[in-house]
Amino acid sequence: MADSTIVRPDLNFIKEVKALGGDSLKKCFQCATCSVVCKLTPEDKPFPRKEMIWAQWGLKDKLMKDPDIWLCYNCNDCSVHCPRGAKPGEVLAAVRNYSFINLAFPRLMGKALSQARYLPLLFGFPLILLWLILQGNTTPPGPILFRNLIPYELIDVAAGIFTLLVLIGLFTGISRFWSLLTQGINGAPSLLSAFKSYLMPVMSKILRHEKFNDCEANQTRYYAHLAIFYGFVLCLIATSISAGGIWAEKLFFKGNEFFLPPWSLFSVVKLTGNLGGIAIVAGCLLVLYNRSVNKDKAGASTYLDSVFTWTILFVAITGFLTQFARMAEAAFWAYLFYGIHLVFVFYLLAYLPYSKFAHMIYRTVAMIFAEYANRKK
Repeated sequence: MADSTIVRPDLNFIKEVKALGGDSLKKCFQCATCSVVCKLTPEDKPFPRKEMIWAQWGLKDKLMKDPDIWLCYNCNDCSVHCPRGAKPGEVLAAVRNYSFINLAFPRLMGKALSQARYLPLLFGFPLILLWLILQGNTTPPGPILFRNLIPYELIDVAAGIFTLLVLIGLFTGISRFWSLLTQGINGAPSLLSAFKSYLMPVMSKILRHEKFNDCEANQTRYYAHLAIFYGFVLCLIATSISAGGIWAEKLFFKGNEFFLPPWSLFSVVKLTGNLGGIAIVAGCLLVLYNRSVNKDKAGASTYLDSVFTWTILFVAITGFLTQFARMAEAAFWAYLFYGIHLVFVFYLLAYLPYSKFAHMIYRTVAMIFAEYANRKK
């Protein structure tokens, strides 16, 4: 008598995947066109055909420990060629969203970030925090110096606390994810050991964006991702230099204004930051244009996608507005835009483990596992 397998569908999982953007999954009839046209799928156990049937049956446990859902870049080659309109790319994107929402700690935050009704509360928290810090001191007298509005020491304390919380949420999530990936594998390395051994080759692929470039249906997405990614890198460099100058003044050069903002428009900090900001704005606008004009190839925009894109865009725009207002010596507007900028930065970074931003971390972990498991693509 042949062995039998008992399938226990998780109906709630199916409902959540559909709600997160995978509502077309039931249209799939397993023709395997998606796996045939995908240039990223490994030759052994190719995706996304198997993931589609698992999603249809509500096999949550199989999908949550499947690295292939993260090796998909949602380029939509599969969706464009699907004869049934099952949109495998969007289904896998929905499963990824479900994954990081439920793996991160605390899970309540993941649920909140995935639903529009919580958006006022999520933005309201940093607004209230800012109001408590300012206590009516909205336009300090004298030259426009943002440290007069909010002391750098206070920003350091707040940044330290929320960075710790973000790291706890992220580390908990990716530790759970790694445990699922290595479940049943004897001698599998620990997460930290795998990072040490395989991070460098993975980072090389990420920096070159080579997988995005393999996709054919939606090349625009490759350039948009490239602009946003390197825009962030440039802004991070500028912020690090600025923070380094502030700490240098505190520790070694007390009272030396040379190390403190505001920086000259042609300084390394400004040039790097402004170039990064321009790249982010260009990338976000390209994403939004692609989604509105090229819907068939770009795929549907989910709530998580839209909030993330608009948040990044407003971080960059409010940064530019703050800079322009300070240059124009418009104190009220400079401080106002600075406050709004901080709120968007808080939303983007403090909620990182539970938002679309977490994709970057989870995909890196999946790529590290693929290197360890010697996946061919």
